[in-house]
Amino acid sequence: MKKSEIAKTVIKNIGGIARTADFLAAGLSKPDIGELCNKGVLIRIRQGFYQLANDTTITEAQYISALLPDGIVCVESALFYYGYSDFAPRVWTIAVPRSISLTRLKFDVVPVKAYFVQKDIFEIGKTQGSFDGTTLFIYDRERTICDCFKYRTKLDNETFNKAVNAYVADDKKNLSNLSRYAKEIGIYKRVMDLMEVMLNG
Repeated sequence: MKKSEIAKTVIKNIGGIARTADFLAAGLSKPDIGELCNKGVLIRIRQGFYQLANDTTITEAQYISALLPDGIVCVESALFYYGYSDFAPRVWTIAVPRSISLTRLKFDVVPVKAYFVQKDIFEIGKTQGSFDGTTLFIYDRERTICDCFKYRTKLDNETFNKAVNAYVADDKKNLSNLSRYAKEIGIYKRVMDLMEVMLNG
């Protein structure tokens, strides 16, 4: 089998994006991979990650899943996902551990804005959501609202107010989780003061 056919088979079997290790396991060498890139068969999307040059079917969510598998959809992107914002963000807002290597964030195939989160609160409210058929980690409703308070200076007033109002009106809200998360993140008084006004107003 030709090298190009091997590469295409590997990528097809994996679902559109392959790592160097996947090609090596199929019998290709690193020089082979470089040669396939030079010939226009493969495109390197980040160090160690490749796709077929003519593949336009890969969704942004698939890129996020492959390139930042430990990232968590947060803040603006999460607000849109839950219907707390009408504004579809132009970039994906993704929470990543503060310890992440910055080279892992260097890619152009999908626009990403990283929120660097300290380790002790990184997992709070972590759940999963489906984006165009791809499962990604996302913060739940309560963590997303807590993040609106935590990153208040990064959000405009309209986005913040709409998000809080939409959460208050949401039948799926869980106020005990909101209270617990706010305590753990260190923003309890700010969150609860406003929530009491809104819920009793």
